[in-house]
Amino acid sequence: MAYLPEALTELIHRLSRLPGIGPRAAERLALALIERDPTEVSALALALTDAVARVGHCPQCGCLSQDGADCRVCADATRERGLICVVESPLDSVALEKGGGFHGLYHVLGGAISPLAGVLPEDLSIAALLERVAGGEVRELILATNASPEGEATALYIRQELDELRERRLARGAEAITLRVTRLARGLPSGSQLDYADAATLQSALDNRTEL
Repeated sequence: MAYLPEALTELIHRLSRLPGIGPRAAERLALALIERDPTEVSALALALTDAVARVGHCPQCGCLSQDGADCRVCADATRERGLICVVESPLDSVALEKGGGFHGLYHVLGGAISPLAGVLPEDLSIAALLERVAGGEVRELILATNASPEGEATALYIRQELDELRERRLARGAEAITLRVTRLARGLPSGSQLDYADAATLQSALDNRTEL
């Protein structure tokens, strides 16, 4: 793109590195931005800088939150504290919230087990999930990992870890944990991702979840 100004070329390059934006889309976005009112562009830049600086992960569940505080779901006293939906990423919790039918809490794993990609169980927040379960307040876990080989392997690994946790507690003479473990129903196509599914499909999968 030697025919374009260097500053515009750099903007196009940066935009094209965003997920889902190819070179052509980046070029159109860049041209649209430089042709907009400078005040609007400045406001956009400020909002972007502010979001990057202030938005992080909830210390309780790993969902998106602001200024290091608990996310809106964890801070909501009306949510069911004994019901936790386990997802791979914060975007998955956003997708489920759009359905409006889930009233529990979330736990974000930070990915899925994938040895080929170098992601091992200890790289995910599985240990923190087991700590939440060991507290005794959780009565049901919905394992809402993606319907992919990695998602399935992660769900099975968590199921095994929960069984081992129960056995260790019994061996110590501690009170057994009564916990229901479910998996989203097969309303989600194999290989799909939660943040690409429509609200109706997600709600159907939640309503028809099955024992694991």
